[in-house]
Amino acid sequence: MKRILVPVDFSEQSENALKTAASFANKFNFELVIVHMLEFSNAVISGTSHSAQETVFYLKLTEKRFNEFLDKDYLKDIKITPVIKHYKVFSELNELSKEENIDLIIMGSQGAKGMKEFFIGSNTQKVIRHSEIPILVIKEEAKLHFENSIFACDFSEESISAYKRARFFANSINCKMKVVYVNTPSKSFKSSSEMREIVKNFFEKANTSADYLEDVEYVSDYNVEAGIINFAKKHNADIIAMATHGRKGLAHFFDGSITEDVANHSPLPVLSFKI
Repeated sequence: MKRILVPVDFSEQSENALKTAASFANKFNFELVIVHMLEFSNAVISGTSHSAQETVFYLKLTEKRFNEFLDKDYLKDIKITPVIKHYKVFSELNELSKEENIDLIIMGSQGAKGMKEFFIGSNTQKVIRHSEIPILVIKEEAKLHFENSIFACDFSEESISAYKRARFFANSINCKMKVVYVNTPSKSFKSSSEMREIVKNFFEKANTSADYLEDVEYVSDYNVEAGIINFAKKHNADIIAMATHGRKGLAHFFDGSITEDVANHSPLPVLSFKI
């Protein structure tokens, strides 16, 4: 892992993400690509000469504020590439990540609640849905130390790649990782022996050492989101890692996303991997 992308909007939440990214950069010699998304309408971008003058004015104003925002002591001695883009965050970041050979996106979030969450969601949720690059969501404060992580998993075969990437991430930052299976009172309920058989088959297909069986915790709760967040709090986790299908459109409307819900509601940082 070498390059981290950090979207900033000059808010406290985006600075929390930037401080976290700077901590990674200082400890592991990572590079930071810091991007501000300045959303212009098509009319402004491709309009009259008056619109063009307005665009130049806002660009210069943004560049000034961007440079001031990046003038931080904790960013000194870190290799930084500043970028300004003109489109929506959730549709542009994936392409920018590919262009810049990004390994990880770190972004801040306030989350979304109530009707806003149901109908609109947060920009962070939309980025999680669209991005093929792992995303680390920072919520209430900057996170400078990661010692204990959990990877919440349904132990399906399609989750194997996400598990391996989560394990690689944890190892690369010297972070211990527990894997969590949440059992709920629903049609997917499993007995203890059924759960252990599923886990055993998962690790066999993943060609992973059987020693990792000792790292699996079995949790019972009323729903998966509550099980993950409650377990993380109880065991003093510093970060929650999860896989996401990145459902869109009607599939997302009807099925939702547990990863997005956890990222939206958990006070802990949440790391998502696209399946």
